[in-house]
Amino acid sequence: MTTDQDPRWLTPEEQATWRALTSLLVRLPTALDAQLRRDAGITHFDYQVLSQLSEQPERRLRLRELAARADSSLQRLSQVVTRLEAKGWVERLPDPADGRTTLAVLTDAGFEKVVATAPGHAAEVLDLAIDPLDAAQLRALREISETIVGTIERTR
Repeated sequence: MTTDQDPRWLTPEEQATWRALTSLLVRLPTALDAQLRRDAGITHFDYQVLSQLSEQPERRLRLRELAARADSSLQRLSQVVTRLEAKGWVERLPDPADGRTTLAVLTDAGFEKVVATAPGHAAEVLDLAIDPLDAAQLRALREISETIVGTIERTR
């Protein structure tokens, strides 16, 4: 897209904020992934999928809904579910309410994996992202995050 107007550039303050945000977006997932790989042998995304299922009635969700809750494409989720199936933690079943859709179901072994993994993951999240902030900063972080995600959702 071309316009007759000059491009808008970030101010020095905006640039510093943007760089801090991009550093956070790279480093926090990497740190969480490292802890989960070290302590539980799974990725952060694996944990998100298992955790989302563990919180649902009957520990099941339609794949499309699970992808949305895990902030993932259906293709990426399907690959991860295949890997989790091979470990015996998830299984796919036809949705009895709609034969055109598939459910991801957390097995008992998968639930045990979540229960065993959750304390260490929660401790890491608290150490890295929650405890360093005071109540006002936490509130601001949530509001900022919700605003940015809302903007992304409206524009995509």
